[in-house]
Amino acid sequence: MEKHVSFSRRKFITAGGILLSGAALGLPSILRGASRAAKVRIGLIGTGSRGTGLATLLKQIPAVELAACCDPIPAHLAKGMEQAAPNAKSYDNYKALLDNKDLDAVIIATPLYTHFEIASAALDAGKHVYLEKSMTYDIPQSLALLKKVKDSKLVFQVGFQYRYYDLYKRVKQAIDEQWLGTITGFECQYHQNSNWRRPNNDPAMERKINWRMYREYCGGPLSELCAHQIDMVHYFLGTHPVSVVGTGGINFWKDGRDTYDSIRTVYEYPGGVQASVSSMLSNAYRDYNIRILGTRATIDISRTKALIYPEPRTVKRETIDGVTNATVKVPVAGEELVYRAPGEANPEPTIYALTDFAACIRDGKKPASSAATAHMASVAIIMGNTAADTHQQQVWKPEYNG
Repeated sequence: MEKHVSFSRRKFITAGGILLSGAALGLPSILRGASRAAKVRIGLIGTGSRGTGLATLLKQIPAVELAACCDPIPAHLAKGMEQAAPNAKSYDNYKALLDNKDLDAVIIATPLYTHFEIASAALDAGKHVYLEKSMTYDIPQSLALLKKVKDSKLVFQVGFQYRYYDLYKRVKQAIDEQWLGTITGFECQYHQNSNWRRPNNDPAMERKINWRMYREYCGGPLSELCAHQIDMVHYFLGTHPVSVVGTGGINFWKDGRDTYDSIRTVYEYPGGVQASVSSMLSNAYRDYNIRILGTRATIDISRTKALIYPEPRTVKRETIDGVTNATVKVPVAGEELVYRAPGEANPEPTIYALTDFAACIRDGKKPASSAATAHMASVAIIMGNTAADTHQQQVWKPEYNG
């Protein structure tokens, strides 16, 4: 049974929005400037575009030091080292970096197909691990890595940074307090107008540079884009899908790729909740968007904003189309879910995730984006691609639970 919740409660609505500041949600203290004597010394494995971006963010976190970088491509390695600490070590082989006893942890920002091998080796070397999403290339790897993490006493965090972002914490709070009533569906899209191709003058390096375009190396838009939204559905519902159907194709970019440039999936969750998840690479309108549909309201989430729309209210009009005392549904304007105080900084979500990674190492905490939650996302992604490949419904099997 739904609990009635008023949208006009003064404790939440301030200046036309629903307010809860970042401080109230508990920003990690080390992001606010507090620090301990010893910094967490990190080695970064993979200094391509994503890895270099992470290196830039690490410089903003007082509690960490980027003490080593590794990449087999010299130009990439040089860019990573530009962001590293003075006297940082450079490597072209990740195994040599893992042999560095002065490193506490590693960040792995390499192509998806390498995740399992490198993350397993890092755990064996006694390093705490921050692994970029998605966790693994296939389900057997995900199950094996999940077991390995459970058997270790190390921090293992996966780069689903929106689990750390106050915007999504605020949305989850609204859901848990039944502002939306009963959740009946999600509509998720992550669209781009891009061919994903990276510049490359060496044909021998084509697949290494443009690995996102080949199924041998990754899962295409589901694993590289929609993974975040699938993980957020799991975060809001607290569970994994029951089944999925899907369709996909290479419909626009006829350039030799074999990962989809368009895919649409529908996941079903316990209680009959359905989540549509789509990605296309030929149109970027409303590029990143999640709509959460409830019996009382809808929340519409973009990258940095969430608007809540109560269901249309019924009003009586004297005459409508010649009918006396008829009723009509009147749309209600959306109100912004405000998740920080006026003037409060709004860091890039990954800063929250990296900061908490350091805090988990320092304080012995468990990460919010764990191997267990990332495993659910990996399995769901692989199920979605398989459904599109085979045109058959895929069902979550008991052995996927790990």
